[in-house]
This record gives sequence, structure tokens and C-alpha cells, in this order.
Amino acid sequence: MTKSKTLKGLAVGALLAFGASSQVAQAADPIRIPILNWSSQIVMAHVMAQVFEEMGHKVELVPSESASRYEAVRIGDLHVAHETWESTMALPFYDAMDKGGLIDAGSHNLITFEEMGVPNWVIEQGLCPGLPNWEALKSPECAKNFATADSGGKGRWLEGPVEWHGDVMPNRLKGLGIDDLWTVKFAGSANALWAELDAAKKEGRGTVIFNWSPNFTDAAGFTFIEFPPYYEGCRIENGGTWETTGCGSPKGWLKKAAHIKFPLSHPDAYKFYTKMSFNAPQIGEMADNVDSKGMTHAEAAAAFIANHRAQIDLWKN
Repeated sequence: MTKSKTLKGLAVGALLAFGASSQVAQAADPIRIPILNWSSQIVMAHVMAQVFEEMGHKVELVPSESASRYEAVRIGDLHVAHETWESTMALPFYDAMDKGGLIDAGSHNLITFEEMGVPNWVIEQGLCPGLPNWEALKSPECAKNFATADSGGKGRWLEGPVEWHGDVMPNRLKGLGIDDLWTVKFAGSANALWAELDAAKKEGRGTVIFNWSPNFTDAAGFTFIEFPPYYEGCRIENGGTWETTGCGSPKGWLKKAAHIKFPLSHPDAYKFYTKMSFNAPQIGEMADNVDSKGMTHAEAAAAFIANHRAQIDLWKN
């Protein structure tokens, strides 16, 4: 063997050794999972964390914000974004994909819906005759039944945290021509929405809140308001006008995103992640364990895994 071939062989061997050691170092990194501010997302994060730990991985749960987590996944600060709702999160999801570094890791087995609505007892008690048709909201008699101390005499819509949707709902009121009767206030967290449901019932007043399905309220009794149909481009932020922005919300998918190197750094965890596909009752169960049964998020995840052990183990293999 010539000297040059010997040196070339040594160089190749060194590169292979470096690659192997680099792969080991990557695999030793903890899997970083975002924690947001609604129950099913947090419980699912804990489900994944507990399963990944069963598989021998280290896991880090990282407090994050809804929209900015896609950039964090894209640059590798997070490994996954496991609950991506089409109607409110598709734009930052696809923007991050276009920039490179974030990949689509599949969808959960369900259709999602996010919208303003009322607990069923609001309709049963006749606090706004004509609901769930949105035109019932044109009535001053209806609006006054939903006034609160902070609403300036108007009926109040309680939206989720402002980071979720920005001005979508204030713009909708204006587009529908009912902003003289109604106003939008923003909750600090998902828990504040559920606290409002309890407070309104105790006070005997109506309440319109932002909600979504699947959620624990699917079983508790909740009705979404029927607004004019959504179509692509009707909202102001998507090029719409004040004549079109009164449109409602679209139904959509629930996707999973991953950092582009996750399949290489943690191949078995990524395999589980792509197989993992929860249905609507299962995601409702995750939320219900916390919001109705009072479990901690970690306890809710452990209970969920125990209840679905066979399915979890199937995804692991």
C-alpha cells in the first residue's frame, strides 16, 4: 500500500470516527419538548416525555410561546411541536418549513375546530334567543346579559391569550357590525377561560368564550356560534376587507412538526413520534384529566399512558 493510500485510509477512518462520536453526542442530548398554555398540549408533552424516558432518552420540557416555537424547532432549540392547529398555527408552521430546518412529521387522527361559543346552559336559559346563529348577537337585549364589570356596558367575548390569534376576534366584531354592542377581552391563559365558565354560571350571566374541539368541554356541553362561513382570504391578516372579515373559523388538521435532524439524532424517538396519532376522544381525555379531575399534568399523562398502554407500546415498536 502506498503512503498516500495509507494517509487517505487514516483520514477516512478519522472522519468515520468523528461521525460516530458526533452521533453519540447528539443522541446524548435531551429531547426538548415545548410546554404551552392549554391542558391537552401540556399533558401530551408529558406523555411523550414519559415514553421517551422509558426508551432511555433524557427529556427537557421547555416553556414556550405558541407562534415562536416553530422558529425554535427550525433552528434546533426544540425538537418537536406536537400540537399544531391549522386554523391558528398553519402560517408560522409553513413559514418555518419554507426557511428550512422544520419538517412535517404527520397528523393526529382528527378534525379540529376553534371558535367562540357558549356553554349549553346559556341557550337552555334563553339568555340570547336565536343562538347559535350569530345574528342573535345583534340584539341589545341579548348583549346586556353578557356584560361584565370590565366591558363598559357591552356584552363581552372572552378570547384566549392575545398571542393565540391577535386581532381576529375584535376584527370580526367590527366586520359583523356589532362592535357597538360587544367587546373582546383577552384571557391570560386557558385556565382563565374555564374559570370564566364557572364564574358566569354562579353569577347567573351569559358568557361567550373562545374554545376548541377536541377538548374536555366536548363532553361537558358546549355550543359553537355559527358565524358566516370561512373562506381563504376572508380575514384581514390574509388580505380580507372589513366586508369579509366577519367570517367564522375553518375546520382543520392537527399536525406534528420536528427539527430536521431529530430523525438522525434520536431515530427511535422520531419513529415513535411519527407513529403517534391521537384521536379526538383521547385528546379530550388528556384535558379532562386536568381540567375536570384535578390531576397534575404529569399525573394526567401517567394515567393516560396506563389507560392506553397497548397502543403506546405498539407505537414504540
